[in-house]
Amino acid sequence: MANRPRTASTRNEEDMMATARRKISQTTDPVEKLRLLCLSRGATGIMGMGKVFRRMDDDGSHSLNKEEFSKGIQETGLKLSEEDTEKLFSAFDKDGEGSVNYEEFLVAIRPKMNDRRKKLVDMAFDMLDKTDDGVVTLEDLKGVYSVHKHPKFLSGEMTEDEILNNVLKKFENNTSVDGKITRDEFLDYYSGISASIDHDAYFDLMMRNAWGIK
Repeated sequence: MANRPRTASTRNEEDMMATARRKISQTTDPVEKLRLLCLSRGATGIMGMGKVFRRMDDDGSHSLNKEEFSKGIQETGLKLSEEDTEKLFSAFDKDGEGSVNYEEFLVAIRPKMNDRRKKLVDMAFDMLDKTDDGVVTLEDLKGVYSVHKHPKFLSGEMTEDEILNNVLKKFENNTSVDGKITRDEFLDYYSGISASIDHDAYFDLMMRNAWGIK
């Protein structure tokens, strides 16, 4: 069977990655540089960073010291110089007390989405989060995401659970795989997707088609 043609979404993402790679050398702002480094990895780049930082927050304080912050940057595999990491930390350690609120940091790194797009992302997450506990799991996806027209389900190649696990994996990243998607991770993922789509109407159509939003 011939390779399937690239979808518009794939082309958008590849264009975004190429543009981000091109712009990295042109910026001296460490925040923008990190955002571009994340986007150069595709839609999951921003989400991967969020997952690492949130996982490191053992005590639930929403803050990381300089050592933890540097380790988090390294764990994502993003190549940021020690000097740029230091600049980033200083920019977000506003009170000079040696810690950074990583949630504020991630909001700053996340590509901006307008209210219309954010509302669609929230609507999709609310539909998926059937148990209303702020986390989407395999069980949540069942009955919301239909696999019955999926070619591999129809051919018997894959079970419902296998297909749904593949859907969950879209929102996972090699640095942190736990089979759960939080609202923030969902937003991180779609902020990366949104950055690759110029027109609101196309983003709207994509979200409604993907999740059956009425």
